[in-house]
Amino acid sequence: MLLRGALSNNFGESGAGDVDEVVYQCKGLDRADIALLERVEASMSILADVNRADVLLYVPLSEKSAAIAAHSRPHSVSPVHDRVREGSRATEEQQPLVFQALAGRMMMRLQRAGQADGATIMQRVAPVRNAARRVIACLCVETNLIEHERHRRRSAAFQWAVICLQQMAARGELSDAATLTPFGEHDGILLVDQSYRVRYASGIATNLYRRLGLHEALVGKSLRELGTGDEDIVAPIFHNPRCIEQEITEAGRSWIKRGVPILAVTRGWTPLANLEPWLAGHGNRRVRAALILMRDTTETRQKEQELKVKTAMIREVHHRVKNNLQTIAALLRMQARRSASPEVQEALQEGINRILSVAVVHEFLAHQEEHSISLREVTSKIVRQIRQGMIDPEKRIKIDIAGPDVSLSPQQATSCALILNELLLNSIEHGFGGRSAGNIAIGLGEADSTVTISVQDDGEALPAGFDVERLQSLGLQIVRTLVQDDLKGSFQLHNADKGVRAVVQFPKSVAGGD
Repeated sequence: MLLRGALSNNFGESGAGDVDEVVYQCKGLDRADIALLERVEASMSILADVNRADVLLYVPLSEKSAAIAAHSRPHSVSPVHDRVREGSRATEEQQPLVFQALAGRMMMRLQRAGQADGATIMQRVAPVRNAARRVIACLCVETNLIEHERHRRRSAAFQWAVICLQQMAARGELSDAATLTPFGEHDGILLVDQSYRVRYASGIATNLYRRLGLHEALVGKSLRELGTGDEDIVAPIFHNPRCIEQEITEAGRSWIKRGVPILAVTRGWTPLANLEPWLAGHGNRRVRAALILMRDTTETRQKEQELKVKTAMIREVHHRVKNNLQTIAALLRMQARRSASPEVQEALQEGINRILSVAVVHEFLAHQEEHSISLREVTSKIVRQIRQGMIDPEKRIKIDIAGPDVSLSPQQATSCALILNELLLNSIEHGFGGRSAGNIAIGLGEADSTVTISVQDDGEALPAGFDVERLQSLGLQIVRTLVQDDLKGSFQLHNADKGVRAVVQFPKSVAGGD
């Protein structure tokens, strides 16, 4: 919650951000007041979406100054304000209607309120009162003039419901709507009274129900007549006023349906109050009606299912590639054992290690959903393979890995696996060729989207006049080619205080990219 830090500031606990600091400047707020403002804030997103308007929460800083503590912009239409205005200040001259509400001189009021970003806007304000009936904030719904005129042409029943929602939000009675899936521009709306009869249906809702074969007018129909099971959404609401969301399947289509209760309103403040009688058909029930917000997710679910199938197929391909590479490595290992030449055996073993280094990446891709690879896990796997296949058991060579984990795209991870394999083999072969013990330190790092891999041993130093550009070693030629051509990075190999240090640096690509 944006306001949660303000409670900490008011009572001497840990700090808060800019918006929290605004609330902190409001004198006389206690814990209950802050809790109410948090509930109001939690209500603002659904209020913005259904109203197709921006919703702002003003708090008083003084008699002549107020600030915007929270701002919700609609998902259903373009917002009135082109930026979030949390933290902005306002004076009475700039926002007269807001200050009238903050002064407690009205219950709710609508009027033209100047311009926002060059467009004429309309404001509907409602005071936020605490348990002692003191005004502690003002909830302001702002819409452009065109959208306001469209709203005026909608049914009086829906206009009534929208005003009820604002009053509910101002009373903190709509906070559980924050748990609902956000309302979008392609979502439909039904307003249903206590007798389960449709009092309003948006054009989008009408079109959505046509997909179910319902081509008649919806208004005036009972939900039971429609036969869509929507009464299961609203029935619990009339017994216990709370928001509900269900994901269901009807006629082969997938839907997300959300139910929002419409509670009794304060009388005498709106010309639409005469709608109360037909919405109060069951005695003194507090829940007067319910909104059903619906979304057809059939295409989305189909695409998700197709993606799951494709992902499973790709993972299976990686699994088979890994198995095939391991089979090739096994064949080469058999060939190496049959050879009487130590040079041939060594060359085949180096080839086996390179093949298994590539197989490591395919193994990770075959067992995870994400298309990003942990460089640290790849490094650990390469080290384990080299210990098992290339280090003489009689030699005590210790290999350590240090540094944070780094996520790489599969292509970069494959190159890094081969690079690490070659650098480690180079250290073992040339650094510890005539020694029985030694240490190799692998360092991993990332800073400013640049990845660094270092391999340092405490073995033999490089010979005098060594030039990495003129090297003849196949392994180091592979490293240089991969670093420069595949990773577009740099490769350095030089003597350290003890032994030799190799450093590879390259720009990190987007994980999962090609």
